[in-house]
Amino acid sequence: MIVVLLAVAGALGAVSRFVIDSFVKSKLKNAVFPWGTVGINITGSLLLGFLAGLVVLQDGSTDLQMVIGTGFCGGYTTFSTASVETVRLVQSGRHSLALINLVGTLVVAGGACAAGFALASVV
Repeated sequence: MIVVLLAVAGALGAVSRFVIDSFVKSKLKNAVFPWGTVGINITGSLLLGFLAGLVVLQDGSTDLQMVIGTGFCGGYTTFSTASVETVRLVQSGRHSLALINLVGTLVVAGGACAAGFALASVV
């Protein structure tokens, strides 16, 4: 049953990513920077940190962490797309934006994960 839930959660995560990224792109039609992907990776990292914190600090369900963390967050977050978007920024001569995308996403998503973990300690 866990495998089925994992697959469904992964599909929901991927669909959520598509819908959110499409929405952001429709609102920021002329944006060069990949705001949708950055936001998705940050919010997904926050959720994953929170889930990890629940399991580690609050004796939460490892099955829930697997389904939501691996399934939903795995389908939702997209560091491979962030990498491709960074390469595209480099190819278009936008080296500063590429560096901001690369380092910024990594740093802020890591911070969001840590914040989610810390948030789990107070619930």
